[in-house]
Amino acid sequence: MVLNALGNLHRLFSTHPLSRHAPMQAWLRFASWQVRSRISEEVVVPWVDGQRLAVRNGMTGATGNIYVGLHEFADMMFPLHFLRDRDLFFDVGANVGTYTVLASGVCKAKTWAFEPDPLTVERLARNVEVNHLADLVTIFECAIGAVQGAVHVTTGRDTLNRVASGSEADVRSVRQETLDGLTASVGPIMLKIDVEGYEANVLCGSHALLVNSLLKAVELETVDEDIHRIMIDSGFERAYYQPFTRNLHAAPVEPPASNALFVRDRQFVQERLRTARKINILGVRI
Repeated sequence: MVLNALGNLHRLFSTHPLSRHAPMQAWLRFASWQVRSRISEEVVVPWVDGQRLAVRNGMTGATGNIYVGLHEFADMMFPLHFLRDRDLFFDVGANVGTYTVLASGVCKAKTWAFEPDPLTVERLARNVEVNHLADLVTIFECAIGAVQGAVHVTTGRDTLNRVASGSEADVRSVRQETLDGLTASVGPIMLKIDVEGYEANVLCGSHALLVNSLLKAVELETVDEDIHRIMIDSGFERAYYQPFTRNLHAAPVEPPASNALFVRDRQFVQERLRTARKINILGVRI
């Protein structure tokens, strides 16, 4: 088990765009975290552009950001280059708030962050607090789905929390809302959905939002044929972002993204990406 974990870290450090040229530095960040996290229950670490992350053991996505700067490189660089001051960004499945901190802390966009697990919401709120983002971030403690009501969600599984059946262990009933029901009078420019396979349900309750021309970009963790059809029918096209060249492509590029990107008004999106300021991450200006 330990050898497998170390092997996975070796592959990550030697291939990630921000650590592959200095993998030893990533190992040193890893070692430092192992020591500090055993001394303190919470460790507040410097991150991107003056922002910080309050991190605890078990936060697998957040600790990845410590090691390699941006755990999901292409996916995180897209909002960093695309969002602007006072844009509205929706973070559905916000977890502990890494995308929220990038959007509101670095880009100064307004963020609506949606997270159903109460413990995770506490940690999301903590990252909003340590970065003084209360004026820019609104947290919704609820699940997002196709209909308003109640659903069961798992708890205590960090990034793997998901909507579940009531017969599973460690689940609780939470309020579920639809994006259309919550956003009748507003429209985000970007939407990120990371809900562990529940993306289709989220989209089914977001028809009005998806066809709103204000929405220009959507990142989704899970895409199947039905989800792809929903996005195309709503006026989007699939795109692949190369952060170093600032270009959108019609076919996959290196480095590969973890999530699927859909854009509307490609020329508008491309121009924003090309004119964004450079951001320093682990000594690399991108």
